[in-house]
Amino acid sequence: MKKKKANDKRTAVHIVDKELLQPYNPVVINLIGLGGTGGQVLTALARINQALVTLNHPGLFVRVFDDDTVSRANLARQLFTTAELGLPKAVALINRINRFFGTNWKAITDKYDKQYSQSGENGWATVTIGCVDTVEARQDIAHTLKIIHKNRGDYRGQPLYYIDFGNSRETGQVILSTIGKIKQPNSKQYRTIEQLPMVTDEFGELLSASEVADNTPSCSLAEALTKQDLFINSALANVGASLLWQLFREGMLFNRGFFLNLKDFRTQPLKVA
Repeated sequence: MKKKKANDKRTAVHIVDKELLQPYNPVVINLIGLGGTGGQVLTALARINQALVTLNHPGLFVRVFDDDTVSRANLARQLFTTAELGLPKAVALINRINRFFGTNWKAITDKYDKQYSQSGENGWATVTIGCVDTVEARQDIAHTLKIIHKNRGDYRGQPLYYIDFGNSRETGQVILSTIGKIKQPNSKQYRTIEQLPMVTDEFGELLSASEVADNTPSCSLAEALTKQDLFINSALANVGASLLWQLFREGMLFNRGFFLNLKDFRTQPLKVA
C-alpha cells in the first residue's frame, strides 16, 4: 500500500482493475454462504448481471458455496419455502435464480476452505463475496485467498477482490479488500491506493466482537428472530449491492464499504485511505 505523505492532501481513491470494467468474458464471482444475507446478495447479483448485459458488458458467472440444508428456522428470514425443506441451500437458490433469470450459474454443496486454493476450476474467482457468520469462516476464506494469491500465475481472471458481508442482530458492515496489490494509474488529482487491507487483518477485533455469541442452530423462526432482526440481512445486502454496482460501473471508489446500524437508521461510509 502506498504510504500517505504528510503534506499530500489529495483525496484517496482506488481505481478498479480493468478486468471488471472491460472483460472479454463474464466476470467470475464466488459467493460463499447462503443464509439470510447470502440469499439476498445472490438475487442482487442476478439483477446486476442482467443490467450489465443490457449495457453490453459480458456480465457475471456466479458459483455459490454452502454445505447447509434448508430448515424450518430458515423460513421467512431467509429466502426459502416449505417445499424446499431438506434441500441443499445452494441447489434450491441457484435453481430458482437460473430459471427466473435464464442464467447458468453453479451450486457447490461444500464448505469453501483451503482445498479450493489448488483448484483453478472452482476455487479461483475474480471477486469473492463472503456472507458467513463466524470469525473462523472468515479466516478460512481470507487464508485461502492469500494462498491463491501467493501461488497465482500470470493469467487473466486471477483473484482480485474480496467483499465481506457481516452482521449482528441490528448492525452490520460490508468491507471491500483487495487480494494483493492492484496496479494504479498515475494521477495528479487523486492519491491512488493500490491495496485495500484484508478485512480479517484490519478489523479482526471488530469481527470477533460482532460475532453472535450463541452459534447453536435455531429450532424455529421465532428463536432465529431473537438473534437477528428480520430486515438486517436484506438492508445490508441492498446497500452492499450498491458497492458492487460501483465496482463494475464507475471504476473509481472513494468508499470501500460501510457500517450499518438499522436500529438508528444510520450508515457510516468507510473511506479509501
